[in-house]
Amino acid sequence: MVSKRDYYEVLGVDKGASKDDIKKAYRKLAVKYHPDRNPGNKEAEEKFKEATEAYEVLSDDQKRPIYDQYGFAGLDGMGGGAQGGYSHAFHDFSDLFGGGGFSDIFENLFGGGFGGSSRRRSASDPAQGETLRYDLNISFKEAVYGTKSEIVFRHQETCTECHGTGGAAGSSRKTCPTCNGMGQVRRSAGFFAVQQTCPTCGGTGTTIDKPCSKCRGSGFETVTKRMTLTIPAGVDDGKRIVIPHMGNAGANGGPAGDLVVILNVDNHECFERDGQDLYCAIPVTFAQAAVGVTLKITSLDEKEIEFKLPAGTENGKLFKIRGEGVPVTNSSRKDDLYIKVLVQVPTKMNSEQRRLMEEYARIENATTSPKCVRLSSLK
Repeated sequence: MVSKRDYYEVLGVDKGASKDDIKKAYRKLAVKYHPDRNPGNKEAEEKFKEATEAYEVLSDDQKRPIYDQYGFAGLDGMGGGAQGGYSHAFHDFSDLFGGGGFSDIFENLFGGGFGGSSRRRSASDPAQGETLRYDLNISFKEAVYGTKSEIVFRHQETCTECHGTGGAAGSSRKTCPTCNGMGQVRRSAGFFAVQQTCPTCGGTGTTIDKPCSKCRGSGFETVTKRMTLTIPAGVDDGKRIVIPHMGNAGANGGPAGDLVVILNVDNHECFERDGQDLYCAIPVTFAQAAVGVTLKITSLDEKEIEFKLPAGTENGKLFKIRGEGVPVTNSSRKDDLYIKVLVQVPTKMNSEQRRLMEEYARIENATTSPKCVRLSSLK
């Protein structure tokens, strides 16, 4: 199911955006959707909350990297988001709107300052639909070798009853009774009278006399979609797959938004990944490391690989097996697998094992007064 909209999409910035870019984007949206500028407008209030939630996370040096790596799931329990209030936004208002003086703040909040007016938005203006985010969990092996996954999500499509007009059959648009077709209303603010977008018509200057019963005048209906997504081999955790025009439908013939699928790759019980290389560790006995042995290990694609451990292998030794790593995108080549050897010293021995080890120690005749060395010299 589709989760909340991607925070970067909400603010309209790239994933690599700077703090200043994020603040500027939030300031623009906060000005547009601030409750003081849109009294009684629930849609604007929700957009303000959404923008504030996105800003709180993306402007936070601790929350942002967690969100980038794990998405919304990583923020659970961290207090991420607005939590239904505006505490962070109001706390930072002097910072967000500062620098231009009182008149600039006044103009930002109320759209035109002392007697000015903003452009009236036509009810027939095309508008692009919203981009949606979908978080998809896949296994480590699926990320390495690629897979096909069915996703189920919900998005808005143009209403099939009214074809996006928002009106019932025979309905028509009338001049908005609140603003008399101006798209703006005057509001008193202390000693001043200011103008703001009309809360009844949303600035269009018109209303529908008979709203569509199916979409209740919105022009959209929510539809559940199923589709099979092809995930290429070698994708990384956090990979973004953009499906064009599968977000919410646009208004008045405007283009639909995109559906952005974020891949969350699960950990594997044996293997780890560094770029296109795979890593794993295998335990060997003290005797195997000392005299050498041929080992058989199972690769990620469940193929049996013979691995020759040379005599005298030290603990932590790293070996490379070529061509058993992650497939290179758009190529038949695979990178390498690295195996780290963990030599296990026996902690429990039977009498025969102890006798043989004691005999080995006698023959070895190692000193019992070794000379100490600096730890740094061992690195």
